[in-house]
Amino acid sequence: MTVRFGNHRIGLYIVAFLLSGTVLGLAGNFASIFLPKLHHDFTIFSLIVPSLTILVLLLSLQWAQPQTEAVMLIVLSILWLTMGAWSTDIIGHVQCDGLAGQRTASNRGDTSAQAYCYQMKVMQAFSWALFILFAIAFIILLSLVNLAERFGRYDIWREPIRELPWFGEAPGFYNTHAGMMSQYPPSAGYMPQYGPSAGFPLQGSVMQTPGRPLVIQPGMNGQPATVTQM
Repeated sequence: MTVRFGNHRIGLYIVAFLLSGTVLGLAGNFASIFLPKLHHDFTIFSLIVPSLTILVLLLSLQWAQPQTEAVMLIVLSILWLTMGAWSTDIIGHVQCDGLAGQRTASNRGDTSAQAYCYQMKVMQAFSWALFILFAIAFIILLSLVNLAERFGRYDIWREPIRELPWFGEAPGFYNTHAGMMSQYPPSAGYMPQYGPSAGFPLQGSVMQTPGRPLVIQPGMNGQPATVTQM
């Protein structure tokens, strides 16, 4: 996994964990004061979505491919879009400041309407934030897959996600060997070069025929690059 891609992916997951955990905590509070008779549809849905998000993200940290990551991001985006739209339909038009001193029904008799409104507003905001976050992550993932395919990694959809590059990097290049990192630091924005001038030979080197392109594919795990004439 390239350094910058790995750091940004972990950062995405941490933010998603924090926001999902907050929504799950609010949903748990709603479940304790409303279930089983009041607001049961929305409350159950608000428990399922963040729980599923946390579970899927934990699984994706252990094992993922670009194709599975893409499906995961699409599904989570749809779930959080639904969550945001539903919460907006319930509380979006209500001004919480005007509910001071008012009460709303609960399974214990009643509870503060203003406190319930504020919690719903937080759930609404975090739901929309998570939808936007996952949608942007999906767009970036498609861009990185396209970048890897331009480097000759045509099977990148089925390779481990750690092989994806970040913008300005080659797939699977950085964070492979310490020597390579010291020779081409990520901060320099250096694109790897292959051939005798780069310090190692190409496997299957061929003389290029005029009018026929050469495809140079980076080597895996420190192996020399390969060149193929199309």
